[in-house]
Amino acid sequence: KLAIFGGNPIRSQDFPKRVTMGNEEKKAALRVLDSDILSGFLAAPGKHFNGGTEVVKFEELWKNFYGFKHSISVNSWTTGLQLAVGAIGIEPGDEVICPPYTMSASATAVILYGGIPVFADIDPCRFTIDPISIEKVITPRTKAIMVVHLFGYPAEMDAIMKIAKKHNIKVIEDAAQAPGVFYKGQPVGTIGDIGGFSLNFHKHIHTGEGGLVVTNDDNYALKCRLIRNHGENAVEAYKIEDISNTIGSNYRYCELLAAIASEQFKRLEKILERRTKLGNYLNHRLKNITGLTVPVIEENSTHAYYMYPIKFNEEFFGVSRNKFLQAVLAELPKPRSWDTTPLAEGYVKPIYLTPLYQKRIAIGKNGFPFNFNKGIKYNYQKGICPVVERLYEKELLISPLVKEDMSDNDIKDFADALEKVVINIKELKNDKSLFDDDIFDPVAAIETNVD
Repeated sequence: KLAIFGGNPIRSQDFPKRVTMGNEEKKAALRVLDSDILSGFLAAPGKHFNGGTEVVKFEELWKNFYGFKHSISVNSWTTGLQLAVGAIGIEPGDEVICPPYTMSASATAVILYGGIPVFADIDPCRFTIDPISIEKVITPRTKAIMVVHLFGYPAEMDAIMKIAKKHNIKVIEDAAQAPGVFYKGQPVGTIGDIGGFSLNFHKHIHTGEGGLVVTNDDNYALKCRLIRNHGENAVEAYKIEDISNTIGSNYRYCELLAAIASEQFKRLEKILERRTKLGNYLNHRLKNITGLTVPVIEENSTHAYYMYPIKFNEEFFGVSRNKFLQAVLAELPKPRSWDTTPLAEGYVKPIYLTPLYQKRIAIGKNGFPFNFNKGIKYNYQKGICPVVERLYEKELLISPLVKEDMSDNDIKDFADALEKVVINIKELKNDKSLFDDDIFDPVAAIETNVD
């Protein structure tokens, strides 16, 4: 009998909360505190323009391990995206093709330079921007493609790079959720022109906040460093001829966080190895359940399992995704932190449906940059990306449980709960006492369910 109808649940013991700070991080933090230098930056040309000892050390670690020519630390990946967009030269009226299933900053970074996000649909299996959909929205004004490696799995980069080369447009890789991930043997981040990673509190490596931009292009790297640290003060010293987009801000990473990041980076491979083992176990357990679709990893590619995605077929099961979700959650302990939430639905609302795009109000009150290209009305209506809307409204389930703290038995209980509900789906289908809730994203789900 399903727990939602009074049966015994699969598990009552809490899932383990993710623990990320250990003795190494504490020692590193104390070392910086004892030095009395919490930031090594000065906003003027010279020795300290690119940061202090710990910042440089962290940047070198990541760069050398994965073979990137340049790495530039920042105080968040949101500001990292702004560096990347500015560095490749986005100007007012330029169009950048973006996926609609991502954190809002992947698109707002474009708007801050006067660029205009144009949304392409996503691949229904990879959950990343679809090359076929990209081709459909390219115009003479298209200057770049924003690729997001969502949930930790790489986008179809061969096809995307072929399109970019054909149309002479740049590619930015938002790999916030995919550190250390490989696409056909290549580390993500610099398959395109520029990319980077997030270091905020729920990512694989975390220092509270932070990010890292990577590129193999010398000019883009220099522009990023200028934008990071009040570049208007340094263009003469660095002999910059094209000073566009070099007006900077304070996007600098501090010594304390960089020291912690260096220690966490040393564990990244083991973190990814453990997540891969747990993800593979779920893939094996669930792949033969008709009505559920789980990740398929192509040869020489890897998955970081920032989230574990499952596609749910409402028509096959004859029940709504929300009812299925409620039944699974009833089999498992109530979460006490965001990362112990067993399952959530929908991910984020497609970002073109949010007020910024519906009202076309961003910078100022008169519609800039959406009104910059005279005679062009940008379409952000519901229906422009049917795949992502269907995933959001009916199909996608995600779990943050595929994390390094989970034991084999922990992840087995999660799989058992899913299987139990599938086996007893008729019981769920025939009951009329359950009512569908409105769609909710993981943040709302977590806030609702956490004690």
